Amino acid sequence: MELVFQNDYGAAYDVYESLFNELARKTFKHLKKSTRVALEVDFVNNERIHQINREYRHVDRPTDVISFAFDDEVEGEVAIKGGPVHDLGVIIISIDKALAQAKDYGHSEKREITFLFVHGLLHLLGYDHGTPEEETVMFGLQDTILGKKENA
Repeated sequence: MELVFQNDYGAAYDVYESLFNELARKTFKHLKKSTRVALEVDFVNNERIHQINREYRHVDRPTDVISFAFDDEVEGEVAIKGGPVHDLGVIIISIDKALAQAKDYGHSEKREITFLFVHGLLHLLGYDHGTPEEETVMFGLQDTILGKKENA
């Protein structure tokens, strides 16, 4: 597995690179998925994620995490498949938003940032939470992957 980690927020957050590698491997193992994959994770501020959210999702506000799954079919774009490594996509996390949510929810910064990573990764793997049934499955997977202790 190749995880490209781009941290535009600050060196103190570089510690998440190894943690994300560990969580990704745990996720792939739990889901019985191949680890012959690549993905990118970017840490940004609220201003940058607001720009991305407005440009790509047409939502004019910052958000906590955005995932761009390269497997999603987009009209007018050519699908590229079948390389030695499967490129899953990009997860963009607003550290500003993560810190605020951790404070609002009364849990640790680490718990919030790892939750957002796993949440984004599950989106890259095709999971969603648009219906109550989908939410039950996706959130159950998040709890299993992160462990109940991390979710407290």
